[in-house]
Amino acid sequence: MIRLTRRGTGVLAGTVVLFAFGQWAGYPFFLAIAGAGAGALVAAVVLTGRRPRVAVTREIYPDRVERGRPAMATLRVRNPTGRRHGAFSAGDRIGGGVRAVRIRALAPNAEATHHYELPTARRGRHQVGPLTLDRGDPLGLGHRRLTAGEIATLWVHPRVHVMHPPGGGRPRHHHEGTAVDDRLRGSFDLREVREYVLGDEVRHLHWKATARTGQLMVRDYVDPDQPRFTALLDSRLEGSLLEEVIDITASLVTSAAHADRPARLVSSGGLDLDTSGGVQAVRPLLDALCVLEPAAGATLVPEQLTRGGVGGFAVVTAGGTPADRAALAALRDRYTPLVVFVLGPPGSLTGIPGATVFEVSDAADAARRWNAVAR
Repeated sequence: MIRLTRRGTGVLAGTVVLFAFGQWAGYPFFLAIAGAGAGALVAAVVLTGRRPRVAVTREIYPDRVERGRPAMATLRVRNPTGRRHGAFSAGDRIGGGVRAVRIRALAPNAEATHHYELPTARRGRHQVGPLTLDRGDPLGLGHRRLTAGEIATLWVHPRVHVMHPPGGGRPRHHHEGTAVDDRLRGSFDLREVREYVLGDEVRHLHWKATARTGQLMVRDYVDPDQPRFTALLDSRLEGSLLEEVIDITASLVTSAAHADRPARLVSSGGLDLDTSGGVQAVRPLLDALCVLEPAAGATLVPEQLTRGGVGGFAVVTAGGTPADRAALAALRDRYTPLVVFVLGPPGSLTGIPGATVFEVSDAADAARRWNAVAR
């Protein structure tokens, strides 16, 4: 849509007044001036209405980057026509800002390549593009904002510090009681002999039990111990405190995933992501933390953590209330070990039975304190 500038609006108003006055008074001079003003406005509309006939493509490398790490964009502008295309200025939208790009004149079927660095200081999923062109006429009477090219996405992940993998096991041996979750394929400990169901491994058929019962029976295997880790992030925070808490949590779950340990990521605001571990689990964990938003008014410990789950557990917060302390104390029999990272004075979170509390100043300090005791 073409918009008139303040100068263009003044010219339009003057043209209307002069034309009306010239018609009423019968002065051709004023009519001529009004005609010149109308011609300038028409020319401005024609010039600003033309869309640059260029093809724009954009590449981002890498498309996922740790906060503060460099990321580059490559912008290719091609003239697909058989005529020369003049130079123009444009802006490439990056998140909430705009990067100015000067596109030089392009010969027929020529291409210009521009490289520039993308801002990665702020965590989040940022939109890069489209290329925005603000076309104007030489007299400055009107302008039109046009867009061209594709839209790309830059994921700025939290900063990850090197940390020793958190411990914690999941007792699943049949001699120690009922297994707490579904069996895992490829396990080695015999839990029971049960009736065959579709999808069971044929190699686990128990032929003696099958002959005795007259039905297909299979051996059901479980692992005696499956290391597992759960991280609870206090998303009730805001600003720099939230960013440091997210960095600590990202470091913990990433180290657990790299150690092939199933990792569960939970936030006070309702995020609950369960992964099976391994390198393939790192991206979804960091993507979830990348777009995490503050959740004011939530409770520190979500209800789903009190209903199930065992293994290692870490909560990352900036302090809490007596109700938060009581909720964490209720988890000590289910999660072992129980570790609490507190940014700043621990306050009411000290003295939780069976819990190890680390008072840290930032994510780097949390990594140093954890690596000093975790082996």
